[in-house]
Amino acid sequence: MGIFEALALIAVIIPLAAMPSSSVALVVARSVSSGRINGAFAALGIVAGDLVFIAMALLGMAVLAEQLGALFAVLKYVGGAYLIYLGINLLRSRPSLLVNRDKPSHTTLLADFLAGFVLTLGDVKAIFFYASLFPALIDVEQVGLREFSIIVAVTSLAVGGVKLVYVAFASQIAGHLRSKVSSAVPRNLGGVLMIGCGSALITKA
Repeated sequence: MGIFEALALIAVIIPLAAMPSSSVALVVARSVSSGRINGAFAALGIVAGDLVFIAMALLGMAVLAEQLGALFAVLKYVGGAYLIYLGINLLRSRPSLLVNRDKPSHTTLLADFLAGFVLTLGDVKAIFFYASLFPALIDVEQVGLREFSIIVAVTSLAVGGVKLVYVAFASQIAGHLRSKVSSAVPRNLGGVLMIGCGSALITKA
């Protein structure tokens, strides 16, 4: 895999990662409600989910993914319900019950990672996107460990970089809101966003 193919892959992935979606809503919600570290862990989970689909696409497992459609559907509903649950808890919580924004717990960070991971796995169509994208850019038959490592690195930087930009902007906006209005506003905004992306995940075809 040469530099031209790597740049082409970046050029395709970045606009798609930047498009408004449930994954963008998740990282924004977690960044607004709990801070940039939580948002970053949600972004990390999203990247991990994409890498699972990439590995399956490169290994020619698209047919297997189709056969496991029921499993992915279960993950979609579980992930959507979990996001709605978190959103409702945020809306019902008091400011004093919020997680410390400077020292988020390991449990909270793991929950954010899993939320991003499950949210991504709920979109099983992603594997078919990657399965059709890679043959157009690279010779899939010649993909070895080196090429696979490059694809993983490129995807991680492209998807993760875009999501972290959203994290930075959302955290900055949340900080501005906290300095101007009641701290309940960012919390409620995060709760609404999480309920919205959970609902979108469940209802998405």
